[in-house]
Amino acid sequence: MVTIRLARGGSKKRPFYNIVVTDSRNRRDGRFIERIGFYNPVASGSAEGLRINQERLSYWTGVGAQVSDTVTRLTRGAQPVAA
Repeated sequence: MVTIRLARGGSKKRPFYNIVVTDSRNRRDGRFIERIGFYNPVASGSAEGLRINQERLSYWTGVGAQVSDTVTRLTRGAQPVAA
C-alpha cells in the first residue's frame, strides 16, 4: 500500500520533516517514491514552516494512497503551492 507520511530529518532537538509518498513497508526515514513537501515545526520569523504541493497530493490520493493522520492534520491549514 502506498502511504503519504512524514520522514524525519534535521539534527537532535531541531526536527525537520519531509512529506513523502512511500510504500508502507519501508522504514520511516527510508526509501520513498516522491517528496511532495516539508514541515518545519521550529520555523521562526519569516521562515516557511509548511509547504505541500497540492497537485501531487491530490494525484496520489486519487490513485489510492493513504494519508497519515499527521499529514491530514497539516493539510487542513495548508496554503496551495504550485510546483
